[in-house]
Amino acid sequence: MSILKINNVRKSYGNNQVLKGINLNFEKPGIKALIGPNGSGKTTLFSIIVNLLKKDSGEILIQGMDHKDPKIFKKVSFLKDSSVLYGYLTGLDHLEFIAYAQGLPSSRIDEVCQKTGITNYVKKKVSTYSLGMKQHLLLAMVIMNKPKLMILDEPLNGLDPTAIIKTRGLLQELAEEGTAILLSSHTLTEVDYITSDILFLSKGKIINEDISVYKAIDYEFLLDKKSLGKAKTILSKEKNVTLKKDKLIYRTETTDIQNFIAYLTSNGIEFKEINKRKIGAEERYRAIFAEELSTERTGEGDIV
Repeated sequence: MSILKINNVRKSYGNNQVLKGINLNFEKPGIKALIGPNGSGKTTLFSIIVNLLKKDSGEILIQGMDHKDPKIFKKVSFLKDSSVLYGYLTGLDHLEFIAYAQGLPSSRIDEVCQKTGITNYVKKKVSTYSLGMKQHLLLAMVIMNKPKLMILDEPLNGLDPTAIIKTRGLLQELAEEGTAILLSSHTLTEVDYITSDILFLSKGKIINEDISVYKAIDYEFLLDKKSLGKAKTILSKEKNVTLKKDKLIYRTETTDIQNFIAYLTSNGIEFKEINKRKIGAEERYRAIFAEELSTERTGEGDIV
């Protein structure tokens, strides 16, 4: 049984069709990232999943139950933004309310405070919190009920580098413990550290990608002029090899490249250094949203 299954979900505001038949299947615990420009429908989709917004049509099942079934609310949590916090209350007040509403033991509050690192300031009023402190409180709130499914809208927003690393570790720990996490983020480099399971949302649709391309690893060999000439002659017909300026780029899905290195040296192709890199979220984003990026650069319109 899937943890989250979305079938052909649609949503419009007047004549503006925001979601155009969204399909998504989250079969097992782990982390998925939903990436897209502002206005692509991410927050709308998240709000519909947790029944804060009504869909026009389609089906959403959480652990086999309709997403509007009250029984599933103890299994799901949703992190939006700090607008849901009350400045005149303490962080502890927020956590105590959740514990009361969901019938959780008070000991759970101590557990989540330690897990998210908010113990030192949880008794202070939220109005005194920095953006990062508020974000940590929100994380503490969403893990109170030990959810099977977490929906996180920009969980890294406002965090300093240390806090980002800690939050990343916490999310990965939760996934290993059996939680399915669907998150959005504008910090593409950080997404790569959190997960390689990335979905792109463009103009109300999830983009179908050739995922096999992104499983590949690029090895960049820096060549001198003599070796570059030899490489052009010997490797010109190799499908997995690209020559770019003074670099030879070898694409493969394996981390064992000793045979390829031996092939280069046996043909007199010497290299100064090797750099290894995987195709990340930013490169995928640039490929998918090339038109929007071009429009933004030329000032001919706005990214939607």
